[in-house]
Amino acid sequence: MLPPIVPVDLLLARRAEPGVDLVVVDVRWYLDGRSGAEAFRAGHIPGARWIDLDAVVAGPPGPAGGRHPLPDPDVFAAGLAAIGVGDRTEVVAYDDAGGMAAGRLVWMLRTLGGSAGLLDGGIGAWTGPLATGDADPVAPTTRRALPWPAHAVATIDEVADRPADTILLDARAPERYRGDVEPVDPRAGHIPGAVNVPFSGNLDASGRFLGPTELAARYAEVGIDVGDTGGNVIVSCGSGVSACHDLLAMEAAGITGARLFVGSWSAWSSDPAREAATGPTP
Repeated sequence: MLPPIVPVDLLLARRAEPGVDLVVVDVRWYLDGRSGAEAFRAGHIPGARWIDLDAVVAGPPGPAGGRHPLPDPDVFAAGLAAIGVGDRTEVVAYDDAGGMAAGRLVWMLRTLGGSAGLLDGGIGAWTGPLATGDADPVAPTTRRALPWPAHAVATIDEVADRPADTILLDARAPERYRGDVEPVDPRAGHIPGAVNVPFSGNLDASGRFLGPTELAARYAEVGIDVGDTGGNVIVSCGSGVSACHDLLAMEAAGITGARLFVGSWSAWSSDPAREAATGPTP
C-alpha cells in the first residue's frame, strides 16, 4: 500500500520495480475555468494519463449535493478503467496546485481500499523532461464499481446536528472562511462552529508537505491528536475537493477515520435555511 504522500523517489522506485502495475494520473483542474486537459498537453510527467475531475472524479453539480458531489460508482469505475486503472493498479496522482485537486482522487481511491498516493510537490517535483501532447495510447482495463463507504462521509444533516465534541474543519483559504470574498458559491462565510485549517498550511515554502510531526502539531492546535481515530472529525471546504488535502495530511500525521462533508460550503450556502457565520472565529 502506498503512503498517502509519495515522494518522487518512491514513485521512481515503484515504476522501476518489475511487475508493479502503477499509473501516474494528472488531475490538473482550475477553479477559474482554465483547461486541465490543455495544461496536460502543454507538459506532463512522461507516461501520465489525464483525468477529468468534473466528469469522473465528481458527479453532476446541484444545490443539494454541491458543486462536486461524489460520482456514481459506475461512472467512476468506467472513467478509471478507460485510462488503465484496474482494481489492483497503484495510482500516484499529481497536479500543479500543491495537491488541491489530485488529493480528491487519492482520497477516493484510498477510501475504497486502493493503493494510491499524492505526489509530494506535484508536477514541480519531477526533475526530468516533461512530455507534451496527448497521453500515450493505453488499453482500457476492467474495474469493479464499489459503493462509497457511508463511514467515510458526512451528510449535511449530520454536520448540522453534529455532537458538541465533533470538530468541523474548513480547509478553505482564510479570506473565504471569513466571508471577505466568495467567488463561486451563493453566500459568503462558513458553517457556524467550523474551525479554519487551510489546506495550504500543510505545505512548506517549496510546495512539499510538512513532516508528520509538524502536521500533527497543526491539527493538535484544534484539538485533534495523533492516534485519534478521527471519528469525531469532519472536514469541509468549498465543494469537497481541497478538504481531501487535509484528510490526507491528517493520515500522514497518524490521524485516521475523519469524514468528508462532500457538499461542503457549496451545498450549505445553497440552502437559505442554513445559517452562515462570518469573521475569523468559528
